[in-house]
Amino acid sequence: MLFGRTTLSKFVIEHTRGQHSEMGALLIDVAAAVKTISAQVGKGALSGVSGALDVTNIQGEVQKKIDVLANEALLRHCEWGGQLAGMASEEMDTPYQIPEQFPRGRYLLIFDPLDGSSNSDVNVSVGTIFSIFSRFTAGDAEDADFLRPGTEQVAAGYAIYGPCTMLVLTVGTGTHGFTLDRESGNFILTHPDIRVPTETREFAINSSNERFWEPPVQRYVSECKAGKSGVRGADFNMRWIASMVAEVHRILMRGGIFMYPKDNKDPAKPGRLRLMYEANPMAMLIEQAGGAASTGRQRILDVAPEELHQRVPVILGSREEVERLVRYHQEYDTGADRPFVSPLFSERSLFRD
Repeated sequence: MLFGRTTLSKFVIEHTRGQHSEMGALLIDVAAAVKTISAQVGKGALSGVSGALDVTNIQGEVQKKIDVLANEALLRHCEWGGQLAGMASEEMDTPYQIPEQFPRGRYLLIFDPLDGSSNSDVNVSVGTIFSIFSRFTAGDAEDADFLRPGTEQVAAGYAIYGPCTMLVLTVGTGTHGFTLDRESGNFILTHPDIRVPTETREFAINSSNERFWEPPVQRYVSECKAGKSGVRGADFNMRWIASMVAEVHRILMRGGIFMYPKDNKDPAKPGRLRLMYEANPMAMLIEQAGGAASTGRQRILDVAPEELHQRVPVILGSREEVERLVRYHQEYDTGADRPFVSPLFSERSLFRD
């Protein structure tokens, strides 16, 4: 039944030969952790791990039991293989050191073990996001080793736990989707070389924060909402799932734009999403699929991280829409989008009444 179909194992072996041959084994370990998390998530309330714990993580967010179990699954599946120098997780304050009894490698694994976990109790799709960097030498990683721009990622991906479990992956040669065959236990390549449509009529943003958005974002969303009667001359649909994995997966499958922009709701935070755990891996996947990813003022993959849990604004998806929003930010920052106002003269240099 599986004859002639490409499994994840075969794919990563073929696509990581040479300089990153050891990374193939690490990706297979990540896939094993994804299967474990998928089984836990799939049981829902039957697993006995629903609900929140009486603790918060480094992000100041209340941890759910399933967050902790997902984090543990990734640590246990990936620590022993000899490919890693260290790991970092959104759920842990500091990087995870590989236990002494296991050999060290030259890769760094960074992950959000269960993105959108607040949705798990209401049976909405959640996911795991991961990113891999390479060091020049093997050995224990230090905190500073993780602070690398997204352009230096050698692989990135996410798993989405929905009606089926999918693993979407890039090793720098395009973005590819694998579906878990529950009968065989294999991830099968079902979506090779995914391409994000350049044009779109869908946008995703949390409109409850509209009063806090910067003017370029307000301008873009108001134009989309105006539909055929506005400057865009087309009707748009708005989506918001509140699960980044689900939002990005929809964009990869049929196009669109996802926005979690900078706002003034909490001026101390330059953005809401984590650069290392969410923005960088998703930006790599989107760019490898022909899309674009920006903070509004800078390409996400070019952002130089200053701390492990740094937050950034995120705008990603179909290239033309992202480029439009970037242009709106440029026009706002330079004043080009602001109407001419003079206390004495009107636009045609005639005196005001």
